Amino acid sequence: MLDSIAFHTLVSTPSVWREVDMGPRVADLKYRLAVHLIGDGYGTVATKKATAMEMHQVRYFLAVTDAENFTRAAEACNVAQPSLTKAIQKLEEELGGPLFHRERGRTIQTELGRRVYPHINTLAEATKAVKLDAQDFHEGERATIRLGVMATIAPGQMVGFLSRLRQEVPALDLDLREMSGPDLISTMQEGTLDVALLAMPDLPDSFAILPLYTERYVIAFPVGHAFASQDNVPIDALAEVDYLKRVHCEFTDHFEALGTARPLGVNVRYSSEREDWVQAMVAAGLGCSIMPENLTQVPGIGIRPLSDPAVSREISLVTVAGRRHSPALAAMIRLAKRYSWPGES
Repeated sequence: MLDSIAFHTLVSTPSVWREVDMGPRVADLKYRLAVHLIGDGYGTVATKKATAMEMHQVRYFLAVTDAENFTRAAEACNVAQPSLTKAIQKLEEELGGPLFHRERGRTIQTELGRRVYPHINTLAEATKAVKLDAQDFHEGERATIRLGVMATIAPGQMVGFLSRLRQEVPALDLDLREMSGPDLISTMQEGTLDVALLAMPDLPDSFAILPLYTERYVIAFPVGHAFASQDNVPIDALAEVDYLKRVHCEFTDHFEALGTARPLGVNVRYSSEREDWVQAMVAAGLGCSIMPENLTQVPGIGIRPLSDPAVSREISLVTVAGRRHSPALAAMIRLAKRYSWPGES
């Protein structure tokens, strides 16, 4: 059955009611016909003249039109002829006149039958399309997932996962959007994203969080730098070097989440929103920068883990708790739970 929104759409959509003279009698006929096709009680709510009608009566009307014979129409619908005849009679009673008449051994439409036929046929086709769309949705056909990714999360760790996801949901359309962590949280809460890859501490309680893997923060430096001779670099040592600030870096959030009393002391000389430009400046010898260990991609950069304290972050797949998942998104979450992420034994 269609719902009340569909009813108002059917009554008001010109493409459904095209080419018909809009006189008062025809307008009332169109309204009552739409009420009938809705069913499930909307007719009794909309008008005292109309009663709820099942879609099988529409099928019977179209079958008689095609077969030009009640017996053959009943066979085509796999129903007893008396049942089909009774359904047509009820439709005729409601619409105010006969829909068919006999002519030289054929059952053909009356003027009223011809008048309502295009509308009934259009609505029957629309109902069929609704069912097909619903079937495609449940089967994952042309399924779209709107995935938000923090700008500081490198794609390398996701290659195998996305390949597996493609195999399990072949018709998947992935709409990937990159933004900062705070913007990503706001966008998720607004409902314009289905799921997100986040690496922020203290996420909102309204989020359902699935941890995927952990990665360390490292100090990136140019080839030949003194840090290359050390196994790790104490954070306090950064105060002695020129520092490149990554604008979207969330390191400070993770550093403060450790409860460390002292502030992070660095000598910022350069900054950029773009991760590739920060790395290019590091490789060019302009300074050092803290970044996640999997983010470094530009040649000519060395990295060492931070120490005193060591800092890491957890990358998680995040959805809004209680929000309904599409079949494709549900498949993505199931795969994420069983996938072998880096660091898992």
